[in-house]
Amino acid sequence: MYTFFKNFHSGFRYVVFLFIVVAIITAVVGWLGKKPYTEANRKTNLFAMISAHTQLLLGLILYFVSPLVQFNAGAMKNPVTRYFTAEHITMMLVALLLITIGHSRSKKATTAEGKHKSIAIFYILGVIVIVGALTAGHLPLFGSSN
Repeated sequence: MYTFFKNFHSGFRYVVFLFIVVAIITAVVGWLGKKPYTEANRKTNLFAMISAHTQLLLGLILYFVSPLVQFNAGAMKNPVTRYFTAEHITMMLVALLLITIGHSRSKKATTAEGKHKSIAIFYILGVIVIVGALTAGHLPLFGSSN
């Protein structure tokens, strides 16, 4: 079960990455180009957020079946155990929170510029946290992970 969820979580990150990058690019182009906020923009942003939430659910399952997550006295002394037990999940929750806030603010914005701007800023911040979380654990961004 651990191997299945590890591989699923690891592979699904490409889907998340693709949706988030497309959402960021379309938001930046829409914001700076003063373009209207279309139904396609809304769906792209929604799918990006849904894919990130799905990745969280996969990660939570993995969190509870992974041998790398340990709750013992020595867990915080071992960098690998500490990373998978505390650091990775915390930073990914922060990234997901930023993405969710961006989506929520976009829904509440009254102008197309405001909608695009919210997505661009908060999704970019989310990606920065994600990259920081992955590099903090010295994991390759697009290779296999533990």
